[in-house]
Amino acid sequence: MASVIIFYCLAAMILGFALLVVSLRNTMHCALSLMGTLLGVAGIFVLLGADFLAAIQIMIYVGGIMVLLIFVVMLTHKVYDRSLSQTNEQWGIALVAAAILLGVAVYAIAQQGFAQLPAGEMKETTASLGNLLMTRYVLPFEVASVLLLAAMVGAIVFTKKE
Repeated sequence: MASVIIFYCLAAMILGFALLVVSLRNTMHCALSLMGTLLGVAGIFVLLGADFLAAIQIMIYVGGIMVLLIFVVMLTHKVYDRSLSQTNEQWGIALVAAAILLGVAVYAIAQQGFAQLPAGEMKETTASLGNLLMTRYVLPFEVASVLLLAAMVGAIVFTKKE
């Protein structure tokens, strides 16, 4: 029963912050609201027993991507000194699309019902995932790391001045 209450609190938190992300006019406030949304998603991961995904969500998205986004907002603050106005002339179409998607989601939940998680104790997934990455899946892990290294070198080469 407590996990259901925690889930609904996290879901309300995610929806509230997501609504703030798309409705606030100040870009810095939108970025901070996005951070709250991502923290709520990490809470859902913890609730599902995916401790590794929760840690990655916090480290990569909340820690890395949000810091980068906040730096971009702070460094481009001079753009707001000019008289720029933000308008959204297609809010009606967006509202209709959101209502249709909400209807489809409610219909799917009504047809399938809520999935019940099996009762039992949560297991730690980080150790078993690390063991799999360093034994059975070591080759794909290393190929992905070489690919990311090549992408970083390519990005440096493309941004370097001649």
